[in-house]
Amino acid sequence: KLFFTDYGNAAKVERCDMDGMNRTWIVDSKIEQPTALALDLINKYVYWVDIYLDSVEVVDYQGRRRHTIMKGRQIRHLCGLAVFENYLYTVNSDNLSILRINRYNGSDVQALARLDNAKEIRVYQKRTQTAVKSHACEVDPYGMPGGCSHICLLSSSYKARTCRCRTGFILGSDGRSCK
Repeated sequence: KLFFTDYGNAAKVERCDMDGMNRTWIVDSKIEQPTALALDLINKYVYWVDIYLDSVEVVDYQGRRRHTIMKGRQIRHLCGLAVFENYLYTVNSDNLSILRINRYNGSDVQALARLDNAKEIRVYQKRTQTAVKSHACEVDPYGMPGGCSHICLLSSSYKARTCRCRTGFILGSDGRSCK
């Protein structure tokens, strides 16, 4: 799944399949300007920062069990969001500090470091990566991902895929080759 935020005409947090199909709004009320987004892949939670409402909130992948982690003026300048173990990590764009926040109750906020021009943060650790199953976009014997001549995107499950073409090309009738 692909998760993303939008704060155009109607602010929301959405999810869709990797090929863009099956778009689903998971948060569409009491939300104004969602920016940073982070996923807890193990427990299937979506965290986001709303810089207009000065809040950090969370829902499960279906948009249920919503609650506020933290609210207040200190949220106003947050950009970037990552989750690891018991904490959220974020960047305060006002003073360029990296913050650690207890993700269960919003307490225990600590400034860990200061980085010039930081706008995003990611945690790379083996435990945050899910095990990879064999999937529909694996390279075939001819070196083509999922048998697609240009781009292979996972669809509704890891067993299904959609082929797409680079700009300037159209998908052939076989659903795999680009012309």
